Amino acid sequence: MATDAQPLDLGILLTLGWQEFVRELRAALDAQGFTDQGRSDGYVLRALNATPLTVSELAVRLEITKQGAGQLVDDMERRGYVERRPDPRDKRARLLHLSAHGEAALAAAREFHRRYERRLVREHGTAAVRGLREMLTAMAGPAATPDPRLRALYA
Repeated sequence: MATDAQPLDLGILLTLGWQEFVRELRAALDAQGFTDQGRSDGYVLRALNATPLTVSELAVRLEITKQGAGQLVDDMERRGYVERRPDPRDKRARLLHLSAHGEAALAAAREFHRRYERRLVREHGTAAVRGLREMLTAMAGPAATPDPRLRALYA
């Protein structure tokens, strides 16, 4: 453990903070009946909430292989989070859509995000949370060119 002479590295603190955030998010979703959430589900839910996509388009959005995206979608479809529907522009293609269950899971996750930030404001003050947001935004890079690996999060 870190001592006063040698505090934890910033990267370790960021990782620990992220892990605790995800642990709390998972617990909140579990409490609402979303007990089968996969590690990548949130990224897919956000991407498909913006617009229906083909598996190939989702793969590009998430910067993974088409095969990886297909496996992810197959699993999420089996668990009832996404649906495949014919593409009205191309009868050979199938578009991925959020199911009602997927929309409810995304809404629950977004509500958790809002509650989490409100809790931080109560515990640390508006200025501290604003400063944290500014610092994380700066660390993430220019907002005009978001990291393509996280593109789905901005939708």
